[in-house]
Amino acid sequence: MAIPKLYPKSTSNANVLPVTGTAANVTASLPFGIYAASPSFLSGASDQVAFTYKKLGGDVLDIELAPGNVYAAYEEAVLEYSYILNIHQSKNALSDLLGAPTGTFDQDGTITNELSGASASLAYPRFDYGFPRRVWDRTATETGMGGTLPIYSGSFKMVPQQQDYDLQTILSASAALTGTLPYAGQIQDKRVVIRKVFYKTPRAMWRFYGYYGGFSVVGNLRTYGQYADDSTFEIVPTWQNKLQAMAYEDALYTRISHYSYEIKNNKLRLFPQPNSTSPEKFWVQFSIENQYAPWEEGSGEPKSGIKGINNMNTLPFTNLPFENINAIGKQWIRRFALALTKEMLGQVRGKFATVPIPGESVTLNAAELLGQAKAEQDALREELKTTLDELTYVSMATSDATLQDSTSKVLQNIPQGIFVG
Repeated sequence: MAIPKLYPKSTSNANVLPVTGTAANVTASLPFGIYAASPSFLSGASDQVAFTYKKLGGDVLDIELAPGNVYAAYEEAVLEYSYILNIHQSKNALSDLLGAPTGTFDQDGTITNELSGASASLAYPRFDYGFPRRVWDRTATETGMGGTLPIYSGSFKMVPQQQDYDLQTILSASAALTGTLPYAGQIQDKRVVIRKVFYKTPRAMWRFYGYYGGFSVVGNLRTYGQYADDSTFEIVPTWQNKLQAMAYEDALYTRISHYSYEIKNNKLRLFPQPNSTSPEKFWVQFSIENQYAPWEEGSGEPKSGIKGINNMNTLPFTNLPFENINAIGKQWIRRFALALTKEMLGQVRGKFATVPIPGESVTLNAAELLGQAKAEQDALREELKTTLDELTYVSMATSDATLQDSTSKVLQNIPQGIFVG
């Protein structure tokens, strides 16, 4: 039986990269289609085919890729650029955006609810001492200088001849029984933190700048405050008056009050033992430990941003719009897309180590292409990250300071002209 002759339909590769791409065909080949609505992106992806064809020698040897592979690589390159830029901006802006409204995102990372118009990743944030302000807030509470932690005031009636009072029990009972109190229902089994114990005393009249008390003393800090005779004055720094005010207030609670106390485990003991002539009520200022979990807003209080941005994940950053990427970025995208295309081509050629031909075989360069692709991708990422690290707000401020110092040193050596009036 004679061996039949085979007549192949085609002797050329079925998938050969053409010389140019077609913008109209780009959308159908995109894995995500995030930039499918951008005419400039479609044109850029189409032009990338010609760039790839020339760089990989398509006019000398066939490139076993379809245009859709290049389009997909171009989209991935844009997304990679957007990813690195958004991380860079996160380093710049996170501290100032903590607690601000966040957004909801779809599967492509696009914001699906309107926040304040433009994307936050394209906006320059106001400097806000974001995280330090949060730390300061609780520090201010502990030092009695402000803060947002609720500080409540409560009182209990003095019982003659009774020195010991369980403040935890007294305050818990009042919070449970009296619904009109600001801390009603808030204590339950939570520990209260006693911050101040006092009773109401007659108000003392006193003035800062009058001299009526003795050597180096502005006013009398012992009994009746700072009276002035309006005839002699001392000029003192403001901070001294503030310290005197604090000392005077402390004197009211120690020298004049005739009472002292100790607190152990929220159990108060008064000294000396109260009697019928003692004040009718004693007052305490207190806060409630763990009144709200750190991630909960206080009920009935202005929002403090607990439900807002808390880390890089909740920043309202979307994929960078293609139209907002300048020439620097677009050139990086072209180079990165070419490296991705090399990786694809290496994967294709790696399926066959050699291709047999009559009397010989051809060895493909899959390993070389894969090595080059990985090295080029790593180098491009590192190049972009290094450049961006030099352009953080902190780095730019440092550079400006160095420039000013250097300029000042130069000006020191320039003779100054003599002004003649």
